[in-house]
Parts: sequence; C-alpha cells; structure tokens
Amino acid sequence: MPNLPIEDRFKISPFLVFYLITSMQIGIGALGYQRLIAQYAHEDAWISVLIAGILIHVIVWMMYKILETVDGDLVTAHIYIAGNFIGKFLSSIFVFYFFTYALTILRSYLEVIQVWMFPTMSIFWFTLAYLLLSIYIIYGGFRTVVGIAFFGIVLPAYLFLVFGFNLKFANFEHLMPILDNSFKDILLGSYHMSLTFVGFEIVLFFYPFIKNPEKSKKWAHLAILTTTLLYTGLMMLTLSFFSEEQLRKSIWATLTMWKIVQMPFVERFEYIGIATWSLVILPNFCISLWVASRLLKRIFNVQQKKGVILISIISLIVINFIKTREQVGLINDYTGKVGFIFTFFYIPILLAAVLIVKKVKKK
Repeated sequence: MPNLPIEDRFKISPFLVFYLITSMQIGIGALGYQRLIAQYAHEDAWISVLIAGILIHVIVWMMYKILETVDGDLVTAHIYIAGNFIGKFLSSIFVFYFFTYALTILRSYLEVIQVWMFPTMSIFWFTLAYLLLSIYIIYGGFRTVVGIAFFGIVLPAYLFLVFGFNLKFANFEHLMPILDNSFKDILLGSYHMSLTFVGFEIVLFFYPFIKNPEKSKKWAHLAILTTTLLYTGLMMLTLSFFSEEQLRKSIWATLTMWKIVQMPFVERFEYIGIATWSLVILPNFCISLWVASRLLKRIFNVQQKKGVILISIISLIVINFIKTREQVGLINDYTGKVGFIFTFFYIPILLAAVLIVKKVKKK
C-alpha cells in the first residue's frame, strides 16, 4: 500500500524538524532526570548522558534509512515488510504507546503541580482544560502543532539562563575523578538517560509531511546534539551544586536548583518555572495526541478530528485512576522501558527487515 499523498500546503520546511524533535526530548523528564542516573554513574553521570546522546544519533540514521527505503512513514514500513493486515496490526500497537506517552506526560506534570504548588488541584478539571486546548491546536492541522513546538522551545528558553544563579554555589571538584566508576555503571546510567531522551522517534510518523525530507537529516541530528549538550551541561551543574547525599534525596533536582533564585520582583522563582513548564510539555502532549490520531486515520480510516476526540475522552477517564505517587512512578517506568525497547531494539530490527525485503523484491 503506497503512502497517502500529502499536499504541499500541509508540509513543513526541513529546518522545523529541529523544533519538533527538541520539543519532544525536553519535557517533564528534564525536571528530575539527574537523581536516577547519578545513582548508577555517580560523578560520571554526565558521561552517561553523552553516551546516550551518541547512540541516539545512530538510531536517527537508522530511522531515516527506513523511511527513505519505503518512502513513507512507519505504517508504510510495516506494510512493506509484512503485508497489509499484519502491517496494520503492528502499527496499531503504537496508537496505545503514544496514548500512554501523552497520559504519562500530563499526569507527571500534574504531580509536580500538586506537590510544589496546589496539593488539592483537581485532576479532572485540569486535564479537561489541557485537553480542550490541545484539541483546539490539533484541529488547526499539523503546521499548527509544529508552531506550538517552535514556541514551546523559544518562549521558555529564558529558564536555562536562570541556572547562572547556581554557578556561584557550584563546586566542580564534585565531577572528579573522571571515569572512576565501572563502564557497566556508566552504561546503566546511559540506559536510564535514554528513557528521558525518548520522543525523537516521532520522525517515523511525520516524515511524509516534510518538504524535501532528505534535507531534514542535518536538522534532526542538530536537534539531538542540542538536547544532548543541554542535558549534559545541566547534569554537570547538578553534580557540582549538590552533594551526592543531597542529590539522592532530590526527586526534582532542577526545581530544587530554582529555589535559590532571588530577584527583587519574585520570591519563589520555582513557581514561575513550573508555570512556564506548561508551555514546554504542551508540544509533548499535542504531538503525541496528533501521532495517535494520525495512526487511527492511517490504520482504521477514522477521521483524524474524530480520533483526537476519542483519545481525549479516554485520556480524561483513565487519568483519574492514576492517583498516587507510586502509580505515577509506575506508568513513567513502564512508558520509559517500552520507549527504550522501541527505540534501541525495534528500530534496528525493522531496518534489517526492510533491507532484507528490499533485496528479495529486487531479485
């Protein structure tokens, strides 16, 4: 089955791939990824981040190889190697994956709001408001979603300048000695970092919407490089700012670092940071919803606008059953592990299958 043709007026310029990937990789995980990685790699945790980033460049190359070979998206690739019925069945699994991904993002952000700001915040009403906003954005089309991804990176960018306040309290001797931990521990740290990095695989779904997609490769790799350097720098600052014992107790290390920010016009800057972070996770949520509804259209021929409403209603119902901190942690852990398997195992296997089928078809 050939990929459905996309009109040029619905397509985006190659450089916008940078914002789509970056906006998916910088999300709720950026508020507290440091503690988990440091548990394994300790003062070498920043090396774990770098290794994870380098491996992701390889996966991005593999994704583009798959997409160029089948000249379509992931659904096209599945149909290419397994036929129409099995191909669509394999693709339908990712509807559930991106539904869970969107749910995890929103519920984790709600957890931050409830712990740091409003303990009695209603899960139902906040989710309803966020869903209505997301539906409105998605109804504007894919280009509108890309615009939100752009503003989700540009507008909150000032938050990273605020970490300058932490520099005067940082002791970079905490980063020494370098490579004092075993390679196994550093790799374990990289594994847990890759759970934060997931999200870049959306290229597999919006590839047909890119004008001259071959020109978007450099922007995809630049996006990975940018997020890798950003997360590495933030990890180094965190290791320098906290003692190992303090970091072990800091669930949201990034938010804790904002607590020391002092300005004449604001006393609790972390409140501003949390509120601004809603702009950061908005493209995370919207893109995930868009991908899930796009898959419903591609697989089951459900109109995308109806698909968005259906997924949103299910999200509104399900999210109210995720109440405790343990449940939030469990769904985060589950989503991260599934994302890791999809990214680092399934994509290489899919590439091998596509290349084998291509060779067979040529013969």
